[in-house]
Amino acid sequence: MSRPSILLICTDQQRYDALGAAGNPHIVTPNLDRLAAQGARFSNCYVQATVCAPSRASLMTSRYVHNHGVWANGVDVSPDEQFFTRTLADAGYDCGLAGKLHLGSAFGGRIEPRIDDGFRIFRWAHDPYLPSPGNEYHHWLRRHFPGLLEETMAQGRQAIDRLPREAHYSHWVGEETIEFLTSTRDRSAPFCFIANFFDPHHGFGAPPEYRDRYDAGALPAPVTSDLSTKPAIYSDASRESYAGALPGFTDYTAEQIQEIKAHYYAMVSLVDDEVGRILDALAQEGLEEETIVLFTSDHGEMLGDHQMLLKGPMMFDCAVRVPLIVRWPGHVPAGAVHEELVEWIDLAPTLVAAAQAEEMPRAQGRDLAPLWSGEHWPDRDWVLSEYRNSGSAYDPAVHTTMLRTHDWKLVVHHGATASTRDRDGELYDMASDPDEQVNLWHDDAFRARRLEMQSDLLDVLVATEDRSQPRIAAF
Repeated sequence: MSRPSILLICTDQQRYDALGAAGNPHIVTPNLDRLAAQGARFSNCYVQATVCAPSRASLMTSRYVHNHGVWANGVDVSPDEQFFTRTLADAGYDCGLAGKLHLGSAFGGRIEPRIDDGFRIFRWAHDPYLPSPGNEYHHWLRRHFPGLLEETMAQGRQAIDRLPREAHYSHWVGEETIEFLTSTRDRSAPFCFIANFFDPHHGFGAPPEYRDRYDAGALPAPVTSDLSTKPAIYSDASRESYAGALPGFTDYTAEQIQEIKAHYYAMVSLVDDEVGRILDALAQEGLEEETIVLFTSDHGEMLGDHQMLLKGPMMFDCAVRVPLIVRWPGHVPAGAVHEELVEWIDLAPTLVAAAQAEEMPRAQGRDLAPLWSGEHWPDRDWVLSEYRNSGSAYDPAVHTTMLRTHDWKLVVHHGATASTRDRDGELYDMASDPDEQVNLWHDDAFRARRLEMQSDLLDVLVATEDRSQPRIAAF
């Protein structure tokens, strides 16, 4: 069997239900819906962290947060870690990237340091906002739209979010990806290209021609909860996002929250159009039949649900569950929907196995291919996600750990000795309460269930420790 090329398309902060194919009738995503119809959609894909860098490190290394060491945004990945793109490059793949990477600090315009990542083509831009000598999007804007960047930056952050499509960051990622497919790839080798879109990350702004597609008042209102029944950090996050760095949900009117949702949906629609252009270029190059296309996102977005915005220590499904679509003609049956619990650490082993490359020795994920090939795939029946004061830093620190099974979700809010905060938690019956509104943690009727899941979590943490270092002998 010939080795397939790989196109990994990843957005930033796209929740699992921000997709027409996932049953959302309010969002316009025809190209992603087409991709799902031509491949398989995984309806229960969970990331290993609810903020960017720890989650993305799990994708690239196939390792849990407590092992790869990128425990927070602003932490540089260790040069000792192995990315799946390095494995593919060693196997003869031509690897490239356009857009965000976020496996090291880019604060204040710092150029994110690279390890031996395997990328021959590296068109990096952490985000549209920060001036940086390494921001390839800004260099592209200056070449194609002289003076526009400086004019836009002078107007403030929101102005660059609302640039017309032809000058937008998302369009730039599409352009770079298409250029690779049509011009700069090594035609003598299979390729692995990663298109990392920044949208629908906040700030919440989209080009007017996309915002006009949505009637904010017609979009469904957020899911509400009684925050007094949940850990106190959520009431804090409702008042102030990002540990006080940004306005909270309570700073907005109901109409303004709906406007945020309309812009968020508009950003997804812009990405969808760029995905359509990329898929068309793939087909025009005659690569469609021999390429695995994988679409996903690094974490979700609260979007007003439970009276919160953005992300952080929250482990609600809207923050930790993401889209996952895989198209591979002749291998993945079209239109399939898989409901098994899968994790982001499973993606790298899946791609490495498809490429017939050598296994990553420290990978902790599993090849998903048996799910679409009909082979036996023992469901692990749990997923794990970790937050270690990983976003904007709280003082005292906030550490949460989620264990999700098919029917239940446990979230431990760690206390002493991990933090001076009080120990607390969440327990949800996901079968009867999929919106996670009723916290059963303190309900005596579910005490046995909570204790059982806490014990299960301890076992999972032991089972997922890094014991890849070989044991030479008995002593």
